[in-house]
Parts: sequence; C-alpha cells; structure tokens
Amino acid sequence: MRNIKLIEVRSEIGAGTRGASLGIDAIKIAALDFMSNFFVNFPSEVIPDQNNLLYEPVASPYAKRIHGVHTMYERVSAAVCETIKSGIFPVVFAGDHSTAGGTIAGIKMANPKRRLGVIWIDAHADLHTPYTSPSGNMHGMPLATALAVDNLEHKVHNPDAKTVDIWNKLKNMGKIEPKINPEDLVFIALRDYEKEEEAILKKYGIKVVPVQEVRRKGVENVVRQTLAHLSKCEDIYVSFDVDSLDSSISRGTGTPVSNGLKEKEAEDLIAALMQNYKICCIEVTEVNPTLDKENLMAEIAFNIIRRAVNILLLN
Repeated sequence: MRNIKLIEVRSEIGAGTRGASLGIDAIKIAALDFMSNFFVNFPSEVIPDQNNLLYEPVASPYAKRIHGVHTMYERVSAAVCETIKSGIFPVVFAGDHSTAGGTIAGIKMANPKRRLGVIWIDAHADLHTPYTSPSGNMHGMPLATALAVDNLEHKVHNPDAKTVDIWNKLKNMGKIEPKINPEDLVFIALRDYEKEEEAILKKYGIKVVPVQEVRRKGVENVVRQTLAHLSKCEDIYVSFDVDSLDSSISRGTGTPVSNGLKEKEAEDLIAALMQNYKICCIEVTEVNPTLDKENLMAEIAFNIIRRAVNILLLN
C-alpha cells in the first residue's frame, strides 16, 4: 500500500481558453455528488497560482505568460520533488497542461540518476516551442521543455531575448537537461498536432499508440506493449489530459478532439497502468467546467482517478 498526497495546481495561464483553473473544484464537487470521501481521505497541498497574470498584457506573444509558467514550474517541481523524496506518491490535479513540465522536473529532481519514462495520454503532442507555436499557449509546450528541444529547423518565430532566456530556464529546471529521452516517451490517443510537432515525432521515432490501436489490440495488450517499450526506465509518470477522450464526452475541456477514447477505455487503461510498481506519479489535467454540461467531464475524470488511486492503495 502506497502513501498518497494530492497536489492541487489551479493554474490556467498556459491555456488559450479560460476556466481550467476551476477544474479541480469541479472534480471535488463530482466527488461530493458521488458521496465520496476521496478529498478528505488524503493529505493535499495547494500550489499558489499566477492566474493574476491573465489580467495583464501579454509580453511574450510566442510563449504567453512564460515568466508566470516559470514560477509555476519552480513551485510544482519543488512540491513533487519533496513528496517523492518523502516516500509518498503524488497525485497531481492540474488546471492546464503547461505545469506538467514542472511535474516532470520534480520527479527527476527527486531521483536525478533514475531513468524516467512518460506516458502522455492526450489528443495533442504538446511538443511546440516558442519558435514554432501557432498560438503561443504554453500548455502546448511542456514535453518540449522535458526533452529540451527547440526545433529550430522548423522555426517560424523569432522570440525576444527575454523569452528565450526563460525558455532555456524551463528546459534546465533542476539543472537537469533533458529530463527524458525521446525513446522513453509514449503517446496514447494522440491525434491532433501540427507539422512542426510531427517533425519531432519522426526525427526521434517517438512511440505513438493511436485510439484505433487501443481498440484493435485491447487495453491489456497496449499496456503490456507500452510498459515493455519503457522497460529500461526505473520510474514512469502518467499524464492524463481529459481531451484524450472523444469530444462527444469531453466537451468540458478547452480543446476537444473527435475520434478519442471512450470513458471505459481510458478508465481501464489507467487502471491497468497503475498496477505497475514503476509508476511514480499520475496527473489529471484540462478539466474546464465552464464549457461543460452538468459537470460531466469532472465526473468522468473523478471516476478514472478514484479507480486509479484505489489500485495504488491495494498495491
């Protein structure tokens, strides 16, 4: 049985659509509606956010609010690092996906010599950089910071010196760069990305498991193959973006995409992954109740994370 701590990150400065900072409270309301004591059964840590920056002019158009994201990386990485060093399993509830770069940094800072694998369950690749991003939204960049890639060969922007300086600090958070190797990254349900991101996927031969493959092979086979691919890793982090689910059920997220996972597929997938002793952290992100009806997205997210945690408690 593992000791668990909840880490609450109500940050949405990396998103283009407002409302993801309310996702954690929406999940807590879902827990109450299901008459669950989940959020009182475990200790939790609330990470102070930088959402006040949403009211200020954007200084870095190709990496919006990057200075605030840097602050969040520092805070999240410190919390995750300290949690893992204490022998406790962090379950991270995040607003937008940008702070996942801080989560990865924290895992790596806790055990810098251990090889870290990442399972990214997401419709999007999140491999953009300030040199390539079409939107400048930082929630499309966390994996580029973890891999320490700039993708200059596909550069479309010339970010200013201050932006570049902070970007380099994000990549080097914890004085570890890169945090992960491309061969230690697996995407599941990826289906919406730009050509600049596709170039990184192809250049490094990063493993992608499409939704169709999950259906064809079945969840158990996909999990077995994913873990086999990451067999050289000593630690594995699972990041679950709710937009990995099909847009018919994932309306309550900023960037829904069709042809995604069904609720049962995502739940079974994460439950099967959580049975592996190498899993060292799980994160759920991008629930946005302002876009939802009857809190459906938060309810689905809660059911998935509750089952995952129950498995952790049994292991």
